[in-house]
Amino acid sequence: MYYQLVFGLLQAGMMQLGKIMNPVTKKTEKDLEGVRATIATLTMLRDKMKGNLSTQEEETLASALSSLQLNYVDEVSAAKGGNAKDDGVLGGGKE
Repeated sequence: MYYQLVFGLLQAGMMQLGKIMNPVTKKTEKDLEGVRATIATLTMLRDKMKGNLSTQEEETLASALSSLQLNYVDEVSAAKGGNAKDDGVLGGGKE
């Protein structure tokens, strides 16, 4: 169930980034505010579950979170003509 949650949020985030097609609309759509919320959810999950996860669970969560964060920065950078700054989505050094 834990992995379903993490992978479900990762898939939702990638859909929000326009990286994968929305199966309902059959389109790739971008929702950068939505992906910020998804990243915040994964960050909260990481922080609240600290010390209660196996090594594999921690690594899975860290991988999903970093993948979304890096792709988010790429998308914001592209939208701003290559001039993006960290707007807090990278976790503020808590990782």
